[in-house]
Amino acid sequence: MLARDTLTGSRIRERRVAQGIKQADLAREAGISASYLNLIEHNRRRIGGKLLLDIAEVLSVEPALLTEGAGAALIASLRETASDIPQANAELDRVDEFAGRFPGWAQLLSDCRQRITALERNVETLTDRMTHDPHLATSLHEMLSTVTAIRSAASILAEPGEIDPDWQARFHRNIYEDSARLAETSRGLVTYLEADDETATETGAPQEELDAVLEAAGHHVPELERGAPEQQALERLGKGLSAAARGLLQAWLHRYAVDAMALPIEHFAPLTERFGSDVAVLARSSGAEPTRIMRRLAAMPTDILPDPVGLAICDASGVLSYRKPLPDFPMPRFGAACPLWPLYRALNRPMVMLSLPLVQQGRAGVGVWAEALATPIGGIAVNSDPIFEAHMLVRPMPLDQDNLPIPEDVGLNCRVCSKPDCHGRREPSILTSSG
Repeated sequence: MLARDTLTGSRIRERRVAQGIKQADLAREAGISASYLNLIEHNRRRIGGKLLLDIAEVLSVEPALLTEGAGAALIASLRETASDIPQANAELDRVDEFAGRFPGWAQLLSDCRQRITALERNVETLTDRMTHDPHLATSLHEMLSTVTAIRSAASILAEPGEIDPDWQARFHRNIYEDSARLAETSRGLVTYLEADDETATETGAPQEELDAVLEAAGHHVPELERGAPEQQALERLGKGLSAAARGLLQAWLHRYAVDAMALPIEHFAPLTERFGSDVAVLARSSGAEPTRIMRRLAAMPTDILPDPVGLAICDASGVLSYRKPLPDFPMPRFGAACPLWPLYRALNRPMVMLSLPLVQQGRAGVGVWAEALATPIGGIAVNSDPIFEAHMLVRPMPLDQDNLPIPEDVGLNCRVCSKPDCHGRREPSILTSSG
């Protein structure tokens, strides 16, 4: 594995040169410096996670082609295809022979699996949106109310007998105005449903606006790392936000600034280079609170933390107040997440860090390592129970540990989870016929 990993940079350079892309242009598209890309291409820096995905997207190739080469990527894809349908009893010991004798059919199976995976993720996103999107629910409610009003007025006009001309004119005017409102609502709904994910988020709830801003910024605020005023970052990132979303952003920036002051990036970066993203080890080495370590890891750019981490934060009600998903561990944009996540389990065991491997249903065995911790908000309460906030950091599965435990199966949320006989299920899944 190590030998293949060391060739990733060389493959990136070969693809870039073959396509006639300048090193500076590729670095700019990937969001890194040309000098850092030069180190990667000469195999002097490791690459993975979001940065690898971004570079692969710019080069229009599959990430596996850069990390393992075409033959290994195809065989790995066939193995994942077989693991998705274990009841087929595919002969895994002969997968190399199959790929060698029938490369066309092997590539077809691999492409079909990729297409199915993409469609499944689209279903997850659309179902999540249809079920929990507040903008969509409001629009549909308004349409139904308007249709009911039009029908009521029309039924009165259709009744036998004479109607006073003034009342008749009033009913006609009401029908005309309600019809115009219905047409406007319908046009807005069609536009919203046809919009891409980013546009839909911009028209959603304040929390969705905040999520979109943080995603666009990479969850990293350079000016706060330098000690600049919070207002400066707020003016840059808060353009076009609603007042409510701007308030959420201001609170997030204040917390970011406090974390950056307590654990400066110039002190934290060497620790991540030495210990990686292990929260417990970093907390012991730095003396910082584990939850602060989690937030700082989530804020690190890819040139400092090549393998990015994901982070979810929820309050005592279970609502996600912060979300930074990973490609191998998506997080719901609307509504509640899977009740089996350690994020929620930590609320039942406050001040105890839970550390375990997880794998999401439908992710073909791609697991992550999760650390979750619930801590009280504010100081010590007098004659009152504290309110807890839970953090859950997810990071790539450790590769240098022996006898790792079997990952626990979790889902995205109940609506799009096919896990059978789940004791935490709160609603039927659309992915199973039995529900």
